[in-house]
Amino acid sequence: MATQIPDDFKCPISLEIMSDPVILSSGHTFDRWSIQRWLDSGHRTCPITKLPLPEHPSLIPNHALRSLISNYTLVSPRKPQPHPDPQTLIATLTSPSSPFHSKLDSLDQLNQFSKRNPVFRRRLSESGAVSAVLNCVGSEDSRLQEKALSLLLNLSLDDDNKVGLVAEGAIGRIVAALHGRSPDCRAVAATMLTSLAVVEVNRATIGAYPYAIRALVSLLRDGKGREKKEAATALYAICSFPDNRRSAVECGAVPILIRIADSGLERAVEVLGLLAKCKEGREEMEKFIGFVKILVRVLRNGSSRGVQYALMTLNLLCSNGDRIFLETMNEGVFEICMGLVEDDNEKVRRNASSLVQTLQGKH
Repeated sequence: MATQIPDDFKCPISLEIMSDPVILSSGHTFDRWSIQRWLDSGHRTCPITKLPLPEHPSLIPNHALRSLISNYTLVSPRKPQPHPDPQTLIATLTSPSSPFHSKLDSLDQLNQFSKRNPVFRRRLSESGAVSAVLNCVGSEDSRLQEKALSLLLNLSLDDDNKVGLVAEGAIGRIVAALHGRSPDCRAVAATMLTSLAVVEVNRATIGAYPYAIRALVSLLRDGKGREKKEAATALYAICSFPDNRRSAVECGAVPILIRIADSGLERAVEVLGLLAKCKEGREEMEKFIGFVKILVRVLRNGSSRGVQYALMTLNLLCSNGDRIFLETMNEGVFEICMGLVEDDNEKVRRNASSLVQTLQGKH
């Protein structure tokens, strides 16, 4: 008879038993791999309560639950799956004589064990695996490339590895993958840049890398649904570093983001909120007739996070331009803001109050 795994031992996102449980500021516990992927995708709400999280949420190890899970797995009749030897699997990847299917199988195993096991990820990084994996990212075969990118994404779950991956030249390979033939590879490559950009020093490095921002803007313009979303998320993470905002504007990001925002992708509004903080970004936005209407639609129908960034963008534009101010007033934004100052979300209230002050000051 199979042993029933207690529900409290399962991650609410993956529904699998947790190997590295961490507590979010909302008080709920998740497996580190699952919640980190959620955060790296740009979400800033608790997956369970949907309440807002800080811009840089902290993940606190749940040692008590981890101990309980460990004790449970010790007495459970399930036979634990042994870890493969990283060196053996890496040797398969690097050997010119290894059959193609063996390389795919090695990457599958490495992905499986690195996904939720921080100890294995550390062993893998220390074994010199990154160079071999990066070579696979440069493969012309999309299957090998996608599995290698997924493995890099797993390794980047640990902040120490994020810096180490950049030091080993990961950015170049990832940027090249953004131009690849496979939509899935392009999407994972964009997600990988988002993960690396969680560390502030990497944002500057990515922004300074030739064609990195331009490649994301191209993916934003030409990609399909998932690619566009991942590219917008990566741009948001990278443009959190102020010096990268002008580069994004120079690469033509603003009109593309406005069109995508008009189609309903709120992540584009978040990026526009960051780009509006630089003079060049505001100038591009002011050229786009109908942009205020798009932002007003977000104010009326968007999520709390979308409303927050729409308010921020309007505030920056109205503070620096009379035409946008007049259009904003004509669209009834002042009345909308008066309702939003009583919103349940603290960031929405704060941004609404700030825009009200700006509009009153210029009226």
